Amino acid sequence: MTDPFKTAESEFPNDVYELQDSASTQALYRDWADSYDADLVANGYAGPARCAEALAQFAGDLAAPVLDVGCGTGLSGEALATAGFSTLDGTDFSDEMLQVAARKDVYRELVKGDLAEPLPVAPGAYANIAAVGVFSPAHAPPELIDRAVGLLPRGGCFVFTLNDHALAEKVYEGRLREMVDACAADLLFKQHGPHVPGQSLGSTVYVLQRR
Repeated sequence: MTDPFKTAESEFPNDVYELQDSASTQALYRDWADSYDADLVANGYAGPARCAEALAQFAGDLAAPVLDVGCGTGLSGEALATAGFSTLDGTDFSDEMLQVAARKDVYRELVKGDLAEPLPVAPGAYANIAAVGVFSPAHAPPELIDRAVGLLPRGGCFVFTLNDHALAEKVYEGRLREMVDACAADLLFKQHGPHVPGQSLGSTVYVLQRR
């Protein structure tokens, strides 16, 4: 039986999870921008919808502003909009990916930003923050968990995924546990499920709420 997620038209760059540095990561996403949506959809990309649905359970006011960190071409923004969130801003380090995201007309504003650096937003500017498919080796460091939660107002939520590669690294989930143990945030939601099923890749969706 033919795998419906692996088609001749879908060329998924399997080395995306084996990148070693920021320069090679940026080059890959620059070259992938035009076909990114088609390739991810063909492989059943489930992370955006799972995160949007999880955040909607705890976010309260769906009109309050949400920052989509590492928004890429805007697949996560589309999922958030479908879940009812109406005020979305995005940030990504790839100009080419941001150009595609801008054409989707779901974001109020798009800003370039490197996830290895502090996020280019003021503390308290966003009621909630999302980072879908962002945490993985050579993509975003575990410190981004602290930075995102630190930008939230009290009671604000941070929804994000750790894919199977990030979970295997241990340091990402270790950082999350440290924040919870330090009473900086409460873990409201944790669920493992499909991420990119066409590539046999799962992820755990988390929702942290700032104390």
